[in-house]
Amino acid sequence: MSEGVEWALHTCLNLAWVGPERAVTAARLAAFYDLPPAYLGKQLQALTRAGVVSSSPGPRGGFRLAREPGAITLMDIVAAIEGPEKAFRCSEIRHRGPQSQISQVTDHPCHVSRYMREAELAWRRQLAARTLTDLQHTVVRSSPGIPERTREWFFAQ
Repeated sequence: MSEGVEWALHTCLNLAWVGPERAVTAARLAAFYDLPPAYLGKQLQALTRAGVVSSSPGPRGGFRLAREPGAITLMDIVAAIEGPEKAFRCSEIRHRGPQSQISQVTDHPCHVSRYMREAELAWRRQLAARTLTDLQHTVVRSSPGIPERTREWFFAQ
C-alpha cells in the first residue's frame, strides 16, 4: 500500500476528533504531520470522491467527515486511496521458462495466486469490520488525552 493510505487514515482519524461542527483546511491537516500539502490534497480529493470526506469552499471551508465515524470503515479509506485493484497480481510466471514444459504445473490454477487471494480477502474483511469509531476507542485506551489535544491544536489558529 502507498504511504497515502497511512496519511488518509490518520487524517480521517483527526477529522473524527475535530468533529462535524468545523471544517479543517488541507493545509492545516497537512501541517499536523508536516506532510506536503499538495500530496495530502490528492488523498483528500480521493476521499471526497469516495464519499468519506466532504469539502466546502470559502474562508470557513475545508474538510469534514462525510459520515459518522462509525459508518466509515478502514476499508472505505483504503479503497478510496488504493482503488479497487487487487493487491496481488498473478502474472502466471509458471508458463515461462523450463517449468512451462511440465504439464502438471500449468494444468491447474496457480496455488500461489489462490493463497494470496485468500489472504487479501481476509485483510479486506478485517478492515471492513473496523470503523473509525473502533480506531478512536483503541487510541483513547492507549493515549487518553489525544482527542482533546488534537482538537486544541486544530482550533488554535
